[in-house]
Amino acid sequence: MAKVGIVMGSDSDMPVMAKAADILEELGIEYDMRIISAHREPDEFFEYAKTAEEKGFKVIIAGAGMAAHLPGMCAAIFPMPVIGIPMHTTSLGGRDSLYSIVQMPTGIPVATVAINGGANAGILAAKILATGDAELLEKLKKYTASLKDGVVAKDARLQEVGYKNY
Repeated sequence: MAKVGIVMGSDSDMPVMAKAADILEELGIEYDMRIISAHREPDEFFEYAKTAEEKGFKVIIAGAGMAAHLPGMCAAIFPMPVIGIPMHTTSLGGRDSLYSIVQMPTGIPVATVAINGGANAGILAAKILATGDAELLEKLKKYTASLKDGVVAKDARLQEVGYKNY
């Protein structure tokens, strides 16, 4: 049963949302990914959000651009954590999306990551799930250690070849 729902308003969001899915896969977390427009398919959206809990979702990652109502509406209906990913837009560079997602009214919080922050949304979902899963917590610790190892390796290469040959 999927523990994380990933939903986006348009297929143009797929490259960003795929980064969340990639992290979840790497950590062995089941997810269900959908394209549902809160504006163009309100009935389908409400059905998705209303049935997410019974489907076993513990977290929803919702990406949206421009007016970006999808994450907030998920949070209004789904009783567990929602992580919003504001999408970069051509008109305002994603600031419109960011403000739409982060400025939720009291009682309807949406955890919001950076514009196009798909990977961080996946990591945050995993961290939420890890509060009750020791095995997942260990995987996250190893993932974090691998990030450090990557930086150490890059610095070692820089020290070896110098910045002009890097």
